[in-house]
Amino acid sequence: MQILIVAPSWIGDTILAQPLFMRLHERHPHLALDVLAPAWTASLLARMSEVRHILKNPFAHGEFNLAARWRLGRSLRSAGYDEVIVLPNSWKSALAPFFAGIPQRTGYTGETRIGLLNRRHLDPDATTLPQLAQRYMQLAEVPGVAVHAAPLPQPHLISTLAQQQAVRQTLGLPTDVQPAIFCPGAEFGPAKRWPSRHFAALARLLAAENIPVWLLGSNKDATLGDGIAQMSQGAALNLCGRTSLEQAIDLIAGARLAVSNDSGLMHVAAALDRPLYALYGSSSPAYTPPLSTRAKIISLQVECSPCFKRVCPLGHFKCMEQLQAELVMQHIKAQILAPT
Repeated sequence: MQILIVAPSWIGDTILAQPLFMRLHERHPHLALDVLAPAWTASLLARMSEVRHILKNPFAHGEFNLAARWRLGRSLRSAGYDEVIVLPNSWKSALAPFFAGIPQRTGYTGETRIGLLNRRHLDPDATTLPQLAQRYMQLAEVPGVAVHAAPLPQPHLISTLAQQQAVRQTLGLPTDVQPAIFCPGAEFGPAKRWPSRHFAALARLLAAENIPVWLLGSNKDATLGDGIAQMSQGAALNLCGRTSLEQAIDLIAGARLAVSNDSGLMHVAAALDRPLYALYGSSSPAYTPPLSTRAKIISLQVECSPCFKRVCPLGHFKCMEQLQAELVMQHIKAQILAPT
């Protein structure tokens, strides 16, 4: 059995698709599973044992380019896939599988994909399938049959000790410490970001416990990281923009704990089974929670939260401003620093 997955574009969503991969292997013991994905998520998929090959999806977000999608579809014909599962709901994401002539083309109806998909599930109901990972996993089942398992299996990314040591040596980082990893960025917008001064205050509290703090994020987070490092008075080391995603995986895997906004790196930390403190304000853990038994969701649950806005529409940003570093430190002390 050979199945192709058309993957989502976001880091977190890619990790939340892994329970689907697990379920497909459970249903098809000799499955060969390939994934068509953007280049920036390839390093995640390479760390999933369920994935055989990663095929590059060359299209930028929102790009149509019908001719290129036809050529991609024709190039997939020779692979002999039995089924394709299309995770994005867009019309254009189902074009290449259609052009490839893959016999069974599975996905949600989405943008009226009646002719493109021939094994269509009705668009998910938020009451019965509240989580994105559940909605993905449903696509392994016969349309109309309830999702296979609850709770969902926990995603798992592979990271060996050798890989962790190698990336530290490459970056000139000490190999004999277990740092706290902070992930201060959030691609969606500032309303999802815990204020820099709170990250800095928490870094100082951890430094008092002899726990070094490393900041991880993309190039877009470099300035944000600089500000946190400066306010932390040397307690935090800014690595934002200095690592690839693959290197970030191995740095998080060797961490003592991780503190993160609701972001892609939050899901990476969950999939690496690190003690994780996930900070929620404008967003909700009901839809895309970290799938880990070691994740602690911290939220003040103020009356206007979640608003799902990029910027606080009321101007006070209470959901994050009033979430103090001392509260997060209390949770860390209870779980990580409590005497045995």
